[in-house]
Amino acid sequence: MFSNPTAVTFIGYLILMVAVGVFAYYYTRNYSDYILGGRRLGGFVTALSVGASDMSGWLLMGLPGAVYLSGISQSWIAIGLTVGAYINWCIVAGRLRVYTEKTHNALTLPDYFTHRFEDKGNLLRIIAAVVILLFFTIYCASGVVAGARLFENTFNMPYEWALVVGAVATILYVFLGGFLAVSWTDTIQASLMCLALIVTPIAVMLDLGGFSAACDQIASIDPKMLNILEGHTFVGIVSLMAWGLGYFGQPHILVRFMAARSIKVIPNARRVGTLWMIFSLAGAIGVGFFGAAFFSQHPETAGLVTQNHERVFIVLSSVLFNPWIAGILMSAILAAVMSTLSCQLLVCSSTLVQDFYRVFLRKDASQRELVWVGRSMVLLVSVVAVWIASDPSSLVLSLVSYAWAGFGAAFGPVIILSLWWRRMTRNGALAGMVTGAVTVLVWNHYAWLGLYEILPGFAFAAAAIVIVSLLDKKPAKSVDDTFTEVAAVVSNAAKN
Repeated sequence: MFSNPTAVTFIGYLILMVAVGVFAYYYTRNYSDYILGGRRLGGFVTALSVGASDMSGWLLMGLPGAVYLSGISQSWIAIGLTVGAYINWCIVAGRLRVYTEKTHNALTLPDYFTHRFEDKGNLLRIIAAVVILLFFTIYCASGVVAGARLFENTFNMPYEWALVVGAVATILYVFLGGFLAVSWTDTIQASLMCLALIVTPIAVMLDLGGFSAACDQIASIDPKMLNILEGHTFVGIVSLMAWGLGYFGQPHILVRFMAARSIKVIPNARRVGTLWMIFSLAGAIGVGFFGAAFFSQHPETAGLVTQNHERVFIVLSSVLFNPWIAGILMSAILAAVMSTLSCQLLVCSSTLVQDFYRVFLRKDASQRELVWVGRSMVLLVSVVAVWIASDPSSLVLSLVSYAWAGFGAAFGPVIILSLWWRRMTRNGALAGMVTGAVTVLVWNHYAWLGLYEILPGFAFAAAAIVIVSLLDKKPAKSVDDTFTEVAAVVSNAAKN
């Protein structure tokens, strides 16, 4: 094992991540530190943490693989994601940061919904928490499976052992350092992912003789691979672009906005985060696109890619680079898996502690007790995720395909309208949350019109919020006053 440069690099990377967790342990003084980093993240860390928590192994495996097979027509989803992420930074990030502080220093999304609408019955909290736990436990399980497959292939170990080894390092640094450890490691991981996705396609182009030569080679394989509209209907393009709507409702992304030091760091974070997305997604498309040209010229190296097109980045890294550099680039896949899984574990833990344990079981729990219960919940969710992932052929992975849509439709319209519309009511929020989630589940089952379920889910949820809120009595004066206060703070920040 230790004579294999890739294995040595992997082990070194894992040790570094755990070391960051140990370091963050000493900066975790209370429960707010553990689940939100004490709201003291700077703009750069906030931006890269958002990017890393968003992009999983799909960025380095799924997207390059799709482009490798079909050409740049698979780029529409990347365009939709970039546009959606940018708008999310513009209309959600700053207001959510201010609003969560003004509403009793809300630490989770269910916490924010409850205090934003003064829901004394905690119904909003319960429904939102159940949605988060349901989808994120599935997400965590899929991340564990992806990590296990990576370790299985790298170290040639049985799947059962790879499952445990692949999960332990991520669980350990989340357990120890909480949000700070996750955010700091996300910064390292996002940088590594972006570097790998810039270096690899450039190396492929140089090997092929430059950009024009690479494009000519693609054209000789199939000219249709150069057509961005190839194989798409109008509905198909709209469906791919609609992925961008998911950003408005993703708890693991929204919580990064809540953890920013202040609203003043958001503009710089938006610029850094948007540039990171553009470079990373363009690099991923480049890996698949130029990879197709490379393997057509070097068919003797294409065996593993022919078996599974999602291995295009892995094989290019191993063929083009020195084994040590290849090991570093391969660690980018591990970074993508670990960064997303760690965020999901922490969101599940904070939901269990803040929205169930603290509210219904131990209202007067000490900060130390809450931190240790939070760590215990990380272990609990991890055990459940590993148990679900123990059968890699289970239906878990198929459920992940609409978990993004589920969050986007259930929470997205509620988040946007709660931040921008003072007339919105608690019952409107409940109606929107339930309508969005149910629409996604039903639409996915019947696949009407071939339209991605997030689009009707988002639209119907927004309509339900508006209709029910207008039929409902107006919000209490205290709710309206908080809305006015938040709007004033955001306005002043924009002027300065």
